[in-house]
Amino acid sequence: MPIVKNRRKFNNFPIYWKRRQFLLIFFVIVISILLLRAVYLQTNRANFLQNQGSARHLRTIPIVAHRGMLMDRNGKPLAISTPVDSVWVNPAQFITVKDKWLELATLLSLQTSELEKILSKRMQREFVYLKRHIDPKIATQITDLKLPGVFLQSEYKRYYPTGQVSAHVIGFTNIDDYGQEGLELALNRFLLGTPGKKQIIQDKNGQLIAEPINLVAPHMGQNIKLTIDSRLQYLVHRELKQAVANSNARAGSAVILDIHTGEVLAMVNQPTYNPNNRSKLQNYRNRVITDIFEPGSTLKPFTIASALDSGKYFPNTKINTNPGRLSLGKYTIRDSRNYGIIDVATVIKKSSNVGASKIALSLSAKRLWQILTKSGFGYISGSGFPGEVAGRLSHFSEWYKVQQASISFGYGIGVSLLQLARSYAIFGNDGILPPIKFLEKTMDNSPRSLGSESTQVISAKVAQQMLNILQEVVKPGGTGEKAQINGYKVAGKTGTVRKPVIGGYSESDYLALFVGIVPASKPRLVMAILIDEPHQDEYYGGKVAAPVFASVMTEALRLLNILPDNI
Repeated sequence: MPIVKNRRKFNNFPIYWKRRQFLLIFFVIVISILLLRAVYLQTNRANFLQNQGSARHLRTIPIVAHRGMLMDRNGKPLAISTPVDSVWVNPAQFITVKDKWLELATLLSLQTSELEKILSKRMQREFVYLKRHIDPKIATQITDLKLPGVFLQSEYKRYYPTGQVSAHVIGFTNIDDYGQEGLELALNRFLLGTPGKKQIIQDKNGQLIAEPINLVAPHMGQNIKLTIDSRLQYLVHRELKQAVANSNARAGSAVILDIHTGEVLAMVNQPTYNPNNRSKLQNYRNRVITDIFEPGSTLKPFTIASALDSGKYFPNTKINTNPGRLSLGKYTIRDSRNYGIIDVATVIKKSSNVGASKIALSLSAKRLWQILTKSGFGYISGSGFPGEVAGRLSHFSEWYKVQQASISFGYGIGVSLLQLARSYAIFGNDGILPPIKFLEKTMDNSPRSLGSESTQVISAKVAQQMLNILQEVVKPGGTGEKAQINGYKVAGKTGTVRKPVIGGYSESDYLALFVGIVPASKPRLVMAILIDEPHQDEYYGGKVAAPVFASVMTEALRLLNILPDNI
């Protein structure tokens, strides 16, 4: 019996051996296939696989460049970019922790329904902002939550230290730090800078597992010093705001220029806005630059300058304004009263429309037009400020007598307040029209004037004659006596202009204007003020606008250490 058992074992041996051989061969083939596959992937598909792995764990993200700072002429910051964090998510990862959305939504002052709305149409994206520019404390709390797919992005937020005071000249940026208005827009390409790049490594939940690697360093934008003096800017803002409130006016504008260089020292509008509050951006149009109006009597000095420059008139030349009105066809030009026979200087002092008209009509239309165009009317100054207007001045060949007469006292022509202030500089700058400048020094490839050229408009002799005549306006008996400043000689001109309406001019809505130069003995500053629709009993330029000039310049002359005249 034992011998039989051993024989059965021996007889089954070939079957077991064949099975073992089969399994061995099978495993050898499988291993060989795997080895060949591994070799193939390592040789032919290595780059593809490496890229796929990197795509899941490596990210190259931009490093935001620091926007350059805007400063006033004394180095005081007017626009600064401060670092902040913004919250973004990877929807595919963030959806896995939907039960924790409430915590995040609460920190961001959102409803979970708002989160769902934000993500519902963006599930295929890898980057979706939830909230931009959050408070640093909130950013820390979000980091502590350690939610999968939730990240913080370092950015910069623009901050304006002077707020409403400099809003119209500085402008503002959008949430991505790109200039939208004012000098922020005009100088955007200089302020922007160049973004950098960095590489980060994430785990499967999107959390960082290694320190970021900087690939390209960012280059910050240029810091730019402006011609604005924030001390004068505040003065003008305060006094203009008070004047608009006191006269219950619709709006107001004012600008101060350096009479020799054309540098803009202050530029203000009312009402204004706060550029730090993007949710309430309104009234951001810079009226000094963008709005045109008929300048009225403030244009008369250019008519008189044209007459003096012709050689036909002198300051003491007599003009017969009797009987206080002048008929031209169906139109009648009137003075507020009959001034009788007066000299050229008194035409300005008393602001005689009849006197200005008679002088203009005795000259060629071309001569008056040339003086006006050379003084900057009818074309933009080249300041580079966004939205600057050219105004409106028709060619002299299109003028009829009544047009020539009306232009002589400031109707039928459209100017901006910046143009008006700049044009008056010729009377205190030896007849030279300066360029308008917003930058302390010219930058390479900067917008034009950001410097245009100076222009000789009238002779130095005529400019001095006009300066003397304009001083009479501010003396007792002149229309601008409320612009007087104790210890200083002032030259200037008032204007009270009816606003145009359909079919003619309003009987109740006016513009009150004053343009002044100080100190008249050695001019340094020129200032133009416009009060739009003053609605109190007093609406004349000499009553409403001239006092603003006196209030601002009294303190401005002290701040700038400009010595009093030798009176």
